[in-house]
Order: sequence, then C-alpha cells, then structure tokens
Amino acid sequence: MAINLQKGQKVSLEKKSSAGLGEILVNLNWNARPVKKGLFSAFTGGGQGIDLDLGCLFELKDGSKGTVQALGNAFGSLNQPPYIALDGDDRTGAAVAGENLRINGNRIADIKRILVYTFIYEGIANWQQADAIVTIKYPGAEDIIVKMDSYNSSDKMCGLALFENLNDQTFSVEKIVQFYPGHQYLDQAFQWGLRWQAGRK
Repeated sequence: MAINLQKGQKVSLEKKSSAGLGEILVNLNWNARPVKKGLFSAFTGGGQGIDLDLGCLFELKDGSKGTVQALGNAFGSLNQPPYIALDGDDRTGAAVAGENLRINGNRIADIKRILVYTFIYEGIANWQQADAIVTIKYPGAEDIIVKMDSYNSSDKMCGLALFENLNDQTFSVEKIVQFYPGHQYLDQAFQWGLRWQAGRK
C-alpha cells in the first residue's frame, strides 16, 4: 500500500523506534523518452531526452541554510551537516533507480525544514512528457507518493514537497507541486533567503 498525497495535503513521518526516524529516501523517477521536434531534431538537439535534477533547500536548527543538488557539486552528507545527501546525477532518466535524496531521520532534531524540488537542467519544459513521480520511503511505514499531476507550465523548476520539523520527533510532509522560473523564485516563495548565482555541472 502507498499514500498518494493530494496538493496541499500533509502527512506525518513519525519515529518507529527510540533511535529516530531512520533513513528517509526521496526518489525521483521520470520518463526519459526524447522529444522529436521534426526533421531537423538531430541537428538542433531536439532528440535529446529530458534531464531532470533532484535537489532540496535545507534549513538547520542552528540557522545554517543551503542546497543539496548536482549543480555545483553540492551532494551533501548523510552523517554530517546538512544530514542530507544526493546519491548521484542521472543525466538521462534511464537509470532504473532514478535520482535519490537521503535524509538522516535520526538527526531530525538538527533539521528545521527541507524543500524538495526538481528542475530541468537540459531539455524542454514538457512536464507532462516527463511524467515524473516522487516516492518517499522510511522504515516501517507506507510509501508516500507525490505525483507531478500539474503540467501547464513552461517554467523549468518545480517545488515538490516540504518537510517541516514539528517536535524534533516528527516531520510533516506537504505536497507542493508548484512551478517557478528558477531557484531564486522558489527561494523567494518560501522565504529561504539564500544568495544565488549561475552554475553548471
């Protein structure tokens, strides 16, 4: 069984043992089919698949803030701050496992909030074709599904889910699925307060 979150709906991740929540896995998978733009697609790059990147904004209890994402090689760390790590970078969507963010739920007392997002690094902003789905897993509980079921946007960035520390033992998870032109706009919408500059991977 799985919980299919609706937009704006919140669920709680609660400790199942005295150790903590355990490792929380946030998996992004999408359809890697290339888009054909016509006769000259081979020359214009139109035959390339969509490259979606998974990442997050984080804010810790000590006030430190930042991002975990492949862009800028900010892959994070599971056992040191920010207690969030990105497994790798699937440039095509062809990897069976997709892309994974891991959150150290045993350090929940150190984490204030996490905003999970995805953005299109390469390829056109065709979210419907990408057919992306996020699955959140943690020990001893049902999977939580966040479907990207809103499509009409030419913006290349999508806020997916917001984790918030409720009492140092529980994360609330809210489905967002809202589109933005880029990182800075997402930051402003959630009042994160980071300074942004262009980067490549």
